[in-house]
Amino acid sequence: MSEFVPASNVVLGQSAASVDEALRLLADKAVELGLSDDAEGVYEAYKAREAEGTTGMTGGFAIPHAKSDAIKAAGMIVVKFAEGIEWASMDNAPVTCAISILTPAAEAGTTHLQLLSKVAVLLMDEGFRSGVQASDDAEKIAELVNSGLAEA
Repeated sequence: MSEFVPASNVVLGQSAASVDEALRLLADKAVELGLSDDAEGVYEAYKAREAEGTTGMTGGFAIPHAKSDAIKAAGMIVVKFAEGIEWASMDNAPVTCAISILTPAAEAGTTHLQLLSKVAVLLMDEGFRSGVQASDDAEKIAELVNSGLAEA
């Protein structure tokens, strides 16, 4: 997993006025990156997951995730927002960074759960959180995520 998140999957300085806009941005990026051919299908999978309960965590992070037949290959997209988004979160703080997990429906019980577990562990690490929040360098953020996934 050392190169699971290439720098091209890290998007900086984005703007979204709502969770809905953020999820649309992520779905469009999934198509752009070749993880899917169906942005609407990915968006609907994100929405279905958010309907089960928020993916907003703490410290300005959210982990929106989608499992769907619309997703061709497992991947992650990291988006940093120029301004915080009102996103129901555990600490009621706006979300400034989304670490999104995308997996084909067939990998829902395996790859998806492994990635979700690893990202949850990463978000408990203050060094990881502050490193990602402080950086505006896609290569550096990808390196932080990849090294964290390898260790988690």
